[in-house]
Amino acid sequence: MDATNPSATPTAASRTPLHIGRVGLIVRNLDRMSSYYCDMLGLTELERNKDKATLGVGDVALLELTQRPSALPDDTSEAGLYHTAFLMPTRRDHARWILHVAENRIPITGASDHSVSEAIYLDDPEGNGIEVYNDRPRERWEYGGDGMIVMRTEPLDIEAIVGEIDPATATYPQAPEGLRIGHVHLRVGDIAQAEKFYRDAIGLDVVRRRGGASFMSSAGYHHHIGANVWHSQGAGARNDDRAGLDRVTMEVTDQPTLDALEKRMSSAGVTFSKLPGGFAATDPWGTRLRFLRA
Repeated sequence: MDATNPSATPTAASRTPLHIGRVGLIVRNLDRMSSYYCDMLGLTELERNKDKATLGVGDVALLELTQRPSALPDDTSEAGLYHTAFLMPTRRDHARWILHVAENRIPITGASDHSVSEAIYLDDPEGNGIEVYNDRPRERWEYGGDGMIVMRTEPLDIEAIVGEIDPATATYPQAPEGLRIGHVHLRVGDIAQAEKFYRDAIGLDVVRRRGGASFMSSAGYHHHIGANVWHSQGAGARNDDRAGLDRVTMEVTDQPTLDALEKRMSSAGVTFSKLPGGFAATDPWGTRLRFLRA
């Protein structure tokens, strides 16, 4: 990481005590899915064998794809992944990526200005949601009378983003070195139950609620975990025979924070297993989580 190069520097979202490290997906066609993320986002294959590919930037793994050809397609009415959100280190990087997507005619599904961020939405070839976004400076975030962060959904001014660069000379040969997963948005069966787990057991703060959704974070970020019931109200435990979300790895900045998290989850009655450098648990819908030292 080159601290003098903003494009090589991960944003503050990845420097909070608890933040997203990587996401694992079960996929039905590994070649197709790996090629998509490499072509669309500019990730590189860091490791590859017959049934698994690890993709990332530099030497940082962000996405783990595990092939299971017999897996059933994901079902959006069940608990699982709503989207994985890749955070560009700068608005200029986002602009270069937008031109890359346009030039290569990569389909998008939406674009929104959320006040705290500017986001483009896509679906991968197997229907997993993706967000690619940049954050506005934190000093420009708004807070409501309840102290919660204001996050709107308004039309995105794509031309304003692209105006950050010269389209005639801009290139996007690969993902910027500072690209990270800023947040993960989950489909859950019940918002109160999601908050009981991610807020009360894990210790994230609820920073925004919106009809059928809750947004939770570490250290005041606009969200590291989103949870909604927009299509999955009442969903029970996930069907492990389906493709889609396999696991989410959350990174913890230091050992005292990891020890405190383990104690907190134990006190909350959460069952977990030890891993080298951390531990693993599942949320109320069977979504697998790993908590590891960063």
